[in-house]
Amino acid sequence: MTTILCSGSRGDFQPYIALAQQLQKLGKSVRIAGGKSFEGLITGYGIGFYPLSVDYQTAEVDPQIIKDAQSSDNPLKMLLTFNKMKAPVLHLTQEMYAACEGSELIIYHPGATIGRFAGEILGIPSVLATPFSMHKTKEVASVIAYGRYKLPTRFTYAMLQQMLWMVSKPGVKACLKAKFGKLPKKFGCPYERVDARHPAVVSCSNHVFPRPGDWNENIHQFGYWFVEENAQYTPPRELLGFLKSGDAPVYFGFGSVFNSDEKEHFVGIITDALQKCGKRGVLCGMGKVSGLPDTVFVIDSIPHSWLFPRCAAVCHHGGAGTTAAGFAAGVPSANIPFSNDQFAWAHRAFDLGVGSKPIQRKELDSAQLADAISFAMQTPVVKKAQQLGECIRGENGAALAAKTIVEIMN
Repeated sequence: MTTILCSGSRGDFQPYIALAQQLQKLGKSVRIAGGKSFEGLITGYGIGFYPLSVDYQTAEVDPQIIKDAQSSDNPLKMLLTFNKMKAPVLHLTQEMYAACEGSELIIYHPGATIGRFAGEILGIPSVLATPFSMHKTKEVASVIAYGRYKLPTRFTYAMLQQMLWMVSKPGVKACLKAKFGKLPKKFGCPYERVDARHPAVVSCSNHVFPRPGDWNENIHQFGYWFVEENAQYTPPRELLGFLKSGDAPVYFGFGSVFNSDEKEHFVGIITDALQKCGKRGVLCGMGKVSGLPDTVFVIDSIPHSWLFPRCAAVCHHGGAGTTAAGFAAGVPSANIPFSNDQFAWAHRAFDLGVGSKPIQRKELDSAQLADAISFAMQTPVVKKAQQLGECIRGENGAALAAKTIVEIMN
């Protein structure tokens, strides 16, 4: 049995579901350990599930901490917010260790470092599986600094690693001391401790951020990890009618960082911007919205892999998963980053020539948004987006990562 330890939101789990799917294709039995609110999502793809009693959605976490985490727009805010989030981690770590017992291999998210130490104690290999590049390099800044701060490049990775370790460390330390009365000899931040028995795999396209040449040879990056849907998606009849009734629309969605308290503000800006640039739109994940023109369609959720190729452009928060889906679809983007690594993905889209310059959320207005959409839909930008999409669709990131993982088990 291979056990995958994951934490975070729905978007955090999806790449690990994709990796689990590919491991199963290679004949491996796989389960994902996650909070109970993710059981339906995971088992719906035929993946085994190990329930943890709480997660960030069901734990008694101050809602203000979640809001702060979703709006941390600089490293200092991130550090302070991550420090406040240590408490919920203490309750999860012991259960994660229990999930590892009886496994033949452990795959762990950067926020679930107990996986590395459990592997060492249990005498089984472990794999750090990360949804973004986080290993030190001199070639490009980390996702907390790229496009924003001129800091020593390797230092930006030290910051990123220490932020993640700061959240994970207290729970790991308490768990191991309670269970064994002491800490392992090499207890410390594990992210750079990569070797053949403890490799790392990264969900990122080499056409977006090329694999750095100064990485350890046991850090593997083959492309994004995309979930394979179990069945062909059947869209609502009303959506199909909307898509057929006019030009391809612009998608708008902001994932889990969207605050319903700001719905009226965002919807007003979006509808005004669409009117200014003469485009239609699809609003996703913003709840019920009334009084919209017939040029705007509202839907609760929809697979990005189905909708994005049918859109003229995508406007979103710059989340890693949404960005990857937009890149793969070959459509240009207009990004409004909210926090953390979202700024890096937004800036990278602009630097690659497949999106408009990121709009600071605090400065967002309908005129800026209309200009961003118009910029993104220029012919040179559209062509570059299409070319990037072709390159990404030619990769096979999850399958190659799974093959690499299986090789260390044999």
